[in-house]
Amino acid sequence: MIDGIGSDLPKEVGETLRSREETLAVAESCTGGLIGAAITAVPGASDYFDAGVAAYAYDAKRRQLGVSREALDEHGAVSEPVAREMARGVRDVADVTWGVSATGIAGPSGGTEEHPVGTVYVGVAYAGPWGSESSFATVSRYEFDGDRAAVRDETVEQALSDLLAAIDERSDST
Repeated sequence: MIDGIGSDLPKEVGETLRSREETLAVAESCTGGLIGAAITAVPGASDYFDAGVAAYAYDAKRRQLGVSREALDEHGAVSEPVAREMARGVRDVADVTWGVSATGIAGPSGGTEEHPVGTVYVGVAYAGPWGSESSFATVSRYEFDGDRAAVRDETVEQALSDLLAAIDERSDST
């Protein structure tokens, strides 16, 4: 179990990526590396996992992932546009098939009326073959309950679930 992550999701993600010969990189803010830790807890993760970037600060998101100043200034780090740019950025910088991002407010402080503690955005970006126009990025907003550890654990579970759903949806459309 990784910081409360006791499900079979990391193994399922690994088996799915391996069978499709696809690769993954993650960009994490509020989880600080827990998604990557869950993925790499599975033996053989090097077959499909390329990189994890823990970009906690604004400048780290900009430098390491190419998140625009405009997105950060206009929307803040905990937002749909920033989660989208993080997922696309890690996908493109690592040159992988899938990029996953998580940015949110794990608490216990930092929440606002618009973004209470527990608000998390999870992004998933797919890199289609050049010229196929099949690349995409999606973002979902969640509000998790519980203390800091619970919010972070739920974010890891949700990010892996969102990735599997995107892979399944992509498989159904091809």
